[in-house]
Amino acid sequence: MMSPLRADRLAVAYAAVAVISVSVFGFSLLSVGIPALLLLALLADGITRPSSNLLYPTLTHGSRTGHRVALSFDDGPDPDVTPAVLDALAQYGAHATFFTIGRALQAHPLLARRLVAEHHELGNHSWTHSRRQNFFDARRQLREIKRGARSITALTGSWPNQLQPLYRPPMGLKSPPLARAARRLQLSLVAWSLHSHDSRSGDPQHIAQRVLEKIRPGDIVLMHDGHDLPGRHRPACAQALPQILQGLRDKGLQCVTVSELLRASGTLP
Repeated sequence: MMSPLRADRLAVAYAAVAVISVSVFGFSLLSVGIPALLLLALLADGITRPSSNLLYPTLTHGSRTGHRVALSFDDGPDPDVTPAVLDALAQYGAHATFFTIGRALQAHPLLARRLVAEHHELGNHSWTHSRRQNFFDARRQLREIKRGARSITALTGSWPNQLQPLYRPPMGLKSPPLARAARRLQLSLVAWSLHSHDSRSGDPQHIAQRVLEKIRPGDIVLMHDGHDLPGRHRPACAQALPQILQGLRDKGLQCVTVSELLRASGTLP
């Protein structure tokens, strides 16, 4: 039998603290409310901080010793941006992980096949990337994850990343229902240790400078070759990438896929 979810253990811990508080201080709004506020603060952090392990184990970086980093690209593929990203990666002999939106992957089969042919890794970023997904119940979370995975399986002929599929929830948000779905599917949840800010800035120079100033061995870098909203694009990602790749080469850092990075540190089998 599987052990209780971390969210369930947190609820039990809250109940225990509340009982102790009431027994010591008597029943009052403070004796019940303070533990409740602490619980809400912990949950808010676990839900909104992508690197939090509170609700479900989340991978954020590889070994800090060595010379490897992983570039990861979310929300694609986008025929207006992804080809330029792939061209830059090919020019520098770099490999990356693309956390694809399933419906976008299915909509652009030629681009999808190019991702696979050029030996990049496909990760699951759900089917639709709904901005309301964190409010979905576990059953609907499962549907989103499974349908996103099937879009990858159709290309690779196997479950994403074989035995341990990598999954990045939309916007990095987590919830107890997502944790239940992830545990049922035995997913490896992947966040990041360095955000390029390419979803906040349209200035390629600023994006490249941020990455190169902050990058450390073992980092998983978040970038965006696509957009979750139809008709919108993020070209600054592709425009910044050649400078980033040249800077990483100058620093002696090798770009590998997320799985390669995590396997080298023993985080993934």
